[in-house]
Amino acid sequence: MLSLRANMGARCANDSHDGGGSETYVKLLEFKDKTMLSREEAAARLHAIADELASGNDVVIEREDLRFVAHVPDQVNLKVEFEIEDDGTELEIELTW
Repeated sequence: MLSLRANMGARCANDSHDGGGSETYVKLLEFKDKTMLSREEAAARLHAIADELASGNDVVIEREDLRFVAHVPDQVNLKVEFEIEDDGTELEIELTW
């Protein structure tokens, strides 16, 4: 399953030093891709992402005719969640910056 959600109408208030406020236009984008893969294919995809991170390059995600590029700073937050439930097991890896 491939889904893309964009919200181009979000606004963020900024307080300026002179007491007047202004608004900044903020672009929000969420890309989700759920695919059934073999364990080896999943590992290869994770290796490709890890190689891009380690090389200091931008992270590039390409699916079908879509291409997303994100600059990743030298320091990131890493969150790993592991859940075992009645309906299955989940390993979630999340990077934020």
